[in-house]
Amino acid sequence: MRRKRVFALVLVVCLSLVLPMAATCSNINPSQYTVAALAETVSFTDSAGRQVEVPANITRIVPSGLLAQIVLFPLAPDMLVGLSSKWDSTAKQYLETKYYDLPVLGQFYGKGTTLNLEEIARVDPQIIIDVGEAKSTIVKDMDGITEQVGIPTVHIGATLHTMGEAYRMLGKLLGREKEAEVLAEYCDSVYSKTQDIMKKVGDEGKVDLIYCTGGDGLNVIARGSFHAELLDMVGNNVAVVEDISSKGTGNPVDMEQILMWDPDVIIFAPESYYSSAGEDKVWQKLTAIKNGNYYEVPFGPYNWLGFPPSVNRYMGMIWLTQLLYPDKAGYDLYEETAKYYKLFYHCDLTEDQYKALVANSLLKAEQ
Repeated sequence: MRRKRVFALVLVVCLSLVLPMAATCSNINPSQYTVAALAETVSFTDSAGRQVEVPANITRIVPSGLLAQIVLFPLAPDMLVGLSSKWDSTAKQYLETKYYDLPVLGQFYGKGTTLNLEEIARVDPQIIIDVGEAKSTIVKDMDGITEQVGIPTVHIGATLHTMGEAYRMLGKLLGREKEAEVLAEYCDSVYSKTQDIMKKVGDEGKVDLIYCTGGDGLNVIARGSFHAELLDMVGNNVAVVEDISSKGTGNPVDMEQILMWDPDVIIFAPESYYSSAGEDKVWQKLTAIKNGNYYEVPFGPYNWLGFPPSVNRYMGMIWLTQLLYPDKAGYDLYEETAKYYKLFYHCDLTEDQYKALVANSLLKAEQ
């Protein structure tokens, strides 16, 4: 990389001397040529404030992890030369095969890093893009990845309320500002409408709920945890614990605690206890189970409420507000789901696919 940059600089200097001379022997206007236009790299300031030299024309990218993978796919699927992790098998019905079968490179960042350095060398990416909430060590972490694999790495900050700006920043980086603006406006609009819905609902109108995970349903996503951000926004999450877990699996609790909380609505994670709860005599003691107010989060190719907490949560905002406050939200859920899948998975969602997604996820009267 360093040799390329030195060579590019020498080339630019030489051309800056030669081109004006050539222009005097032709009709060429020397002002048409600029150093920036001839350079191999440009300087990009990422969300961590780092000045990173990146290719002037980016065509081959890889995500740092799954969260970044979900964000990048809608904007630049054709630029992806590798994935951080394999798509879930449900993705086959939504994605083109060429995207589903991209090589898996591993996660560059965070816990469980399992990089395939040989595969990275084979696909030869120009840049690694990290997307998400910045840790206190973000500068050191990004510099560390660049040093390890010799590929420029940038961090794009993205939270539940700043995803629109993240897309605008990615659009500038990748030369796809028009496409990025469509995605940015979508995220801004959904977030804004969710806020408007919740203003109408008010704090006193929020539904008491819990989100259960795990095969036996005895893990909860606790109020105030990173993974409960959306849940806390649209409901009164009664799962209050002392030692909040930062894991997507949540905090382990016992049935006695869930009975004490006795929420009006229970949301079950995919592949949790949803299918058994209605027949379980202990779970039947809960108000939500007795009244049939328990639901399974739609999944395919990702969980609509997060895990990972990426842009998939915008579909979760629409689904959950429509589920809990249908008179305030007023969404046509099929229409909204089809729009989301077109924008974020480049998929023309059929009505049968939609029905399969929400089979366990709607008010009983709507099923």
